Amino acid sequence: QVQLVESGGGLVQAGGSLRLSCAASGLTFSTYNMGWFRQSPGNEREFVTSISWTGGSTRYTDSVKGRFTISRDNAKNTLYLQMNNLKPEDTAVYYCNAGVKNYYQAGNYWGQGTQVTVSS
Repeated sequence: QVQLVESGGGLVQAGGSLRLSCAASGLTFSTYNMGWFRQSPGNEREFVTSISWTGGSTRYTDSVKGRFTISRDNAKNTLYLQMNNLKPEDTAVYYCNAGVKNYYQAGNYWGQGTQVTVSS
């Protein structure tokens, strides 16, 4: 079955950086558009960023543009999210998603999530 396993979350001070990884198995990773979504307490899960199956096209929500970078390594079946200049409002559980549609809509497969906490 499809498995998406996120790692790399943690506690960081405002202005710091983290790099999230998502290891995929059980699917032909190189043919899937991928994305990162996040959910903070009391809020719905929201789109953060996506990348096409070739890696040639990316999209970002406005609040992370210029600070976050999505990338993928199809040879390693791994998705990445480099997060720089983190802010307290970035605190959330971050989820990897496979099968993103129309750049912004979540696909059918989710990871278990990784907690990112940014202290002020």
